[in-house]
Amino acid sequence: MYDICVIGAGPAGISSAVYAASRGLETVVLEEKEVGGLLGGVSTVTHYSGIVEGETGASFAKRLKRQAESYGIDIRREKVLSAELEGDVKTIVTDAGTYKAKAVIIAAGTTPRKLGIPGEKELCGHGVGMNAAKAAEKYEGRDVFVVGGADGAVKEALFLAKYAGKLKIIHFEDKLGAIPEFAEKAEKAENIELLLHTRLVELTGEKEVEALKLEDVHTGQTQIIRSEGCGVFIYAGSTPNTGIYPGLLQEDGYLVTDSRQQTNVPGVYAAGDICVKQVRQAATAVADGAVAAINAAAYCKNNE
Repeated sequence: MYDICVIGAGPAGISSAVYAASRGLETVVLEEKEVGGLLGGVSTVTHYSGIVEGETGASFAKRLKRQAESYGIDIRREKVLSAELEGDVKTIVTDAGTYKAKAVIIAAGTTPRKLGIPGEKELCGHGVGMNAAKAAEKYEGRDVFVVGGADGAVKEALFLAKYAGKLKIIHFEDKLGAIPEFAEKAEKAENIELLLHTRLVELTGEKEVEALKLEDVHTGQTQIIRSEGCGVFIYAGSTPNTGIYPGLLQEDGYLVTDSRQQTNVPGVYAAGDICVKQVRQAATAVADGAVAAINAAAYCKNNE
């Protein structure tokens, strides 16, 4: 029996756990994959106040883990399968056991969205669907394609361009959607080419990517780019991991919370990218986690 069960170990989840533990509450964190969440897999961490020079997603995640462990927080690598959230005692079932807690903080984040195009699934891990930070060196001197034009896509493209012979950014809009810092760097980079108002519609190849089929969104015309052994990195947004919480109020799949980060169920809070919110950044996730934990702690105390 725990006071607080935190689901997810990204910046929001670890923030929640630290604030809960600091208030003397028995806290457990359940995480299916690794501490750090999606942020733990990025090439570089930018804009977060106080980060160390050269901060990577991996180094940031390690520091998150060390901080949680310094508070004696129990981090379990388990997949949450179901949750009974009504009543004074909440029950969380994972692939390894069952947990009970007075309050729950859901910080399960989001999952990268797939394009759903022919060849994407078949070539996953063979030139498609890879982690840029881990795979960049493998594509040194080769052609690299980045699908997406938002901040995350362009930031990873800038990192990959340090290794690629030639890098092409494929984006369906008429201009990049990234902030000026990233967009201007991409436009000025000698080995980066922008393929705007363009969609990737098919990937072909046997054991690796051999060709990409592109479509101009204005004219409908298609072209085939042949590049054997190239790398294709897809950043097509993400979807919230809310499927196992049908009893919680949602909006477009995201959890609805109030100013205290509480959901429509008493004692159940949510933090980070899984919530309905205007800005999804590490800084806002950490803030959400702090607010959720402080209010969850008060809830536990009031229901002793």
